[in-house]
Parts: sequence; structure tokens; C-alpha cells
Amino acid sequence: MSTPFDTRLAAKYATLSPRLRQAGDYVAANPVDTATRGLRAIAAEARLAPATFTRMAHALDYASFEELREAMRGQIASKVRRFAVRADDIQHETPEAAPGLLARYRNACVGNIDSLCTGLDPDLLEKTAARLASARRVVLIGALGSLGPATYGAYMGRFLGPGWELAGQGGASLGATLTGLGPQDAMLAITKPPSARTTIRAMEAARHAGAFTVLLTDSHICPALAHAESHFITPDETPNFFSSYVATLFLLETLIAMVARRSGPDVTERISRIEAQNRLLEEVVDS
Repeated sequence: MSTPFDTRLAAKYATLSPRLRQAGDYVAANPVDTATRGLRAIAAEARLAPATFTRMAHALDYASFEELREAMRGQIASKVRRFAVRADDIQHETPEAAPGLLARYRNACVGNIDSLCTGLDPDLLEKTAARLASARRVVLIGALGSLGPATYGAYMGRFLGPGWELAGQGGASLGATLTGLGPQDAMLAITKPPSARTTIRAMEAARHAGAFTVLLTDSHICPALAHAESHFITPDETPNFFSSYVATLFLLETLIAMVARRSGPDVTERISRIEAQNRLLEEVVDS
């Protein structure tokens, strides 16, 4: 599976010249225009030379700008359809095609993880894990489809220390969770377009308070990016009716494992005590 445009742009954004960044930003913000209009019209709209878009395509490892446009057409075809339409497609598959769904879904998930790893900046991942490991508090936030992964992340994080928490959990208001955040703290947010306003506002408040902000999203044009010090683009291609979170969970689990590696013997002892308490309270049953 070809690496999505957003993933390529995010991976090389820091190395691009200001003009090439401007061209990349235009394509990311205007995927339909890019896929349907000619290069000269796009360049005129963006107030850039056509050659700038060609150089940007080459910088992102496309053979030509036309190849980039074809890739955008493919992405649009799979993303612009609403969940209900995609679900209807699945329901109306022929009996002969239905067994192939497992293979298609498996290939999409593996492709998403491969694309993520190809475009990932190892140094940024290491620095992000180090900042999370040193944070006094780590607040995780996600809404709608992203609530599940955020909850899972908070569950894993609690094994590492009491400072890991899910925003708004247990009936607490979001404002109560964010109160007191400062430079010693961090926020890890998960959202995908259409992004939840709650998540965007929480990211903005955390950044304003000086906290280290991390964002996991699937789009270079996610509005929460404006408030993220560290961000990762997680591909979400799928034959299913909803966006896939497989690559997101893969990255989240990797990040937390990297934090655990930095946490020392105290964390090992804490995990051991938690497991002992779980058994004492009969919360778990050994099989």
C-alpha cells in the first residue's frame, strides 16, 4: 500500500523549504481541488509557481505531480464517503466477495502500520517518550471514536504512575482535569477529522498552560495540530465503514512501552503491587 500523502508530508515537513511547505499545505487543505483541477489552476490559486508543486511532489518521493494527484484521487475515493454509505456498500457485497473482506481488512491494517513506520521520525518518537516519562501528570483525551483508545492509554499509563489520567473520567469536569496543568505536565490527545471540539479546546488550554502536548491524528490538516508540540500521523485506510484505529493503537502501545523503558525499577515494583492488589480484591482470575 502506498504511503498516504499526509504521512509523507508530516515525515518530511521539517526538511522542506518554506515554498515547498506552502505547496504541501495547499494540497493537504485542498485535496479535492488537487485531484480534479489542473496544475496551473492549482498553482494560481495557491499563488505559487507550477514548478514549486512539482518539486514538492519529488521531495515527497512521488515520480511526478501527476502521480501525487492520482494518489489523492484514491484517498478521496475512500475517505469522502460517509459511514452510512460505506456500510451500505458492505451490506450489498455479493456472497462471493464477502469472504474477501477479511483479507482486505488485514491488508489495510498491515499497510497502515507499514506506512506509519515508514514515515515515522525515530528521534521525535524518542523525544516524545522522554518528555512523557518525565512529566508530573499525563492527561489523555479523546472523544467519539477516539475515546476508546484514550481510555486504553490511560489504563496502561496508570501502571506506570498515578499521574496518568483520562480527562473527564469518573464524572469529573474537563475543567477540573485541566486545572493546575503547567510546564511539568503533558497532554496526549487522539482525534480524527471531523475532530471533536472538546479535544481541540483541551489541547489549546493545555498548550496555553505550558504543558507538553502530543497529538495522534490521521490528517495533516487536523485543526488540533496548531496546539501540538509533537504530533504523529497515523494512517487509517480500511474497507470497513469507520476509520481504522489499528495504527493508532500500535503507536500508542509503542509510546507507552518506551515510557516504561525509561521509568526504572520503581515502575516494576509499582506494577507488581498493582497486580497483587488486583488479586487481593478478586478483580482478576488466573486461568
